[in-house]
Formats: sequence, structure tokens, C-alpha cells
Amino acid sequence: MHELPQQLANGLILGSLYGLIAIGYTMVYGIVQLINFAHGEIFMTGGFGALTTYLVLPSGTSLWLALPLMLLGGVIVSVVVAVAAERFAYRPLRGAPKLAPLITAIGLSITLQQLVEQLYPGAKAGRSFPQLPGGPYHLGSVTLQPADFYLFIAAPLCMGALAAFVGKTRTGRGMQATAQDPDTAKLMGINTDRIIVIAFALGAAFAAIAAIGWGLRYGQVSPTMGFLAGLKAFTAAVLGGIGNIYGAMLGGLVLGVAESLATAYIQDVPGMHQLGGGSWANVWAFALLIVVLLVRPQGLLGERVTDRA
Repeated sequence: MHELPQQLANGLILGSLYGLIAIGYTMVYGIVQLINFAHGEIFMTGGFGALTTYLVLPSGTSLWLALPLMLLGGVIVSVVVAVAAERFAYRPLRGAPKLAPLITAIGLSITLQQLVEQLYPGAKAGRSFPQLPGGPYHLGSVTLQPADFYLFIAAPLCMGALAAFVGKTRTGRGMQATAQDPDTAKLMGINTDRIIVIAFALGAAFAAIAAIGWGLRYGQVSPTMGFLAGLKAFTAAVLGGIGNIYGAMLGGLVLGVAESLATAYIQDVPGMHQLGGGSWANVWAFALLIVVLLVRPQGLLGERVTDRA
């Protein structure tokens, strides 16, 4: 049990990453009832946008100085991709049966993967991502890397900014109204198309911030990095209650902690040593989703709502 603080810290860091990506899923679903399965690839393009920004800077530039520019570059790339996807792939299908945009999202996901592979030859195996200098840092029995502090800071800042935006601005209130009843929101003079674009853009921005955290933590980015990360983030969104932005972050934290603890300790349970270790991490993450959906189908913070006609 002396490893418990370290495993909890690992889980919170991983959960912060999942939560930042999950916000994009839950915002889009909450407003247009669309599960954007290309969101994992939007996350991936943010990582490559940040990497490209770093590569065009003068050689030898300190990463501490480059990081704000990398954030800006990654966010711009992700937002442009997300807004273009909304405008040209999803908006024409807004009145179509729900299966049509779902298939479109899967096709867009594959297209983005292949496009990045063509733009970055040899990137399929992973491209090296710059690492923050310093560390490791020891806080009692917990060891943290500089990238861990990035995620610890980014997640609450992003959540606080989003909560303030949604709760205190005119656009945020418009988003709430559109999520509750888009037709009535139009009658009240709200430009729902603009609101939907903003939701896509905000989700993409948070995904890009998470992608930089991924690159800093794991030391590389790849065209396929968004597939499993996107599935985990979608799982987190469902766990927390899809459509609830606070639930998305809570679901991410719960998923991250559960995955970290299961990976570390299940192998110590008599008769279950073969079910532990990192190779089973994904299995336990999705097993948790199944259990939560059986007990509370609407998620941890979700509310029972009728499906929109």
C-alpha cells in the first residue's frame, strides 16, 4: 500500500488528460445530440500542430519559451479542423437519420489519420515530442515529472474558464438554451449555428491542450494516438453523464484513477495475477463503463432525459 499515493497521482494525471478530451464529446452531444467519433483525431491534429510550431522555431529555443506558442499553434490547428468538420461534414447532415453523421464521423476519423501520415512521412511509428527540462520532483512518496504539473494546472484552469464562460456570458447562456431546446432558442433570437460552431471550437481547443500534455508525458505523438485516447475520453464522458461538462471531467478522473489502481493492484489479488499489469489497463477501463451503465445508465452526474425527436 506504500505505492497508493503514487498510483492515485498517476490516476489523477491520466484522468485530467481524459477529462480534457471528454469535454469535446460532451459539449457537442449536449447541443446537437451528435457523438463526434472524429474528436480523437482532432485531439491528434492538435498534437501535430504543436509539434510543427516547435519545429519552425529557431533551433535551441527553450521549451519553456516555446510552450505558449506551441499551445497557440496546436489550438489553432485543432479548432480549424473541428470547425471545418462541422461546416462541411456535419451541418449538411443535421436533419438526416442519426446513423448518417455517425458513419461520417468514422470516415472523417480515418481521413484525418491518413492525411497526417502523408504530411509526416514515417510518423506512423511516432514522432518525437520535445520534453520539458527538469525533474523528477519528489513530494513525499510521490514522484512527478514536469509534464505532470502541466496537466495538473491545465485541467482545473480549463474547467474554471469553461464554467465561467458557460455560466456568465451571453454566448454561454445561449449554449445552455440551445442544448435544452434548439427550436425555442431560435425563436428567442439565438443563432444556433454559431453556438454549435463555438461548441466544436471549444472542445477542439481543450483537446489540443490535452494533446500537448500527451506529447510532453509520453515523449511522442503519432497519427493513431487519437483512436484509443478518444475511446477512453468517450468512456469518461459517458461515465460522468454525457452532455454534462462537469461530469466529463469527473468521469475522466474516475476512469484514470480506476485504470491506474486496477493496473497496479489487481495482479496482487490471489488467482488474478494474470489479469493485472499495463496490458489489461484498457480492459478494466471499459469494464468500469459497463458496470456504471448497468447501475446508473445516465452516468454519475447525468439526468434522465427523453431523447430529442
